[in-house]
Amino acid sequence: MSWTPSRFVDAVRAEGDRHVAGNMTTRLRVLDDGAWLSVDDTRRVSVSELWRLDAPGFCECDIADLVVENFLNVGVDGRTVTARVYGQCIVCGTKSTVEWVPVGRILNGEFAAVDRDGVLSVRPNAPDEPAAGEPETTSG
Repeated sequence: MSWTPSRFVDAVRAEGDRHVAGNMTTRLRVLDDGAWLSVDDTRRVSVSELWRLDAPGFCECDIADLVVENFLNVGVDGRTVTARVYGQCIVCGTKSTVEWVPVGRILNGEFAAVDRDGVLSVRPNAPDEPAAGEPETTSG
């Protein structure tokens, strides 16, 4: 019998860990084929939420009403946790990727979700990448 890694392990291997700058390490990962963002091994943000976005490059709407369908990547910008997401605007029907939406902040070593009931502004720049040579996370 050959060993086959689970989808969870595949997601961890493909994504690796992202770390928030500062004295404490915070593990950020995309789990379950893009269905969840995990912070310190706890699922914190899920797909199927409706987000209001100020994202002029996403669609023609002044404010996009985005149903999040998949998390593509997670990153950090200072202490702000950001995510690249794929979804659909329920107003105009546009389906596409949205770059670096803030989903939370790390405050005193704890994750605090942003108020996703308000309008979120997309960040134009990619967040910090993990340090070169950072070990890949694996599980058996």
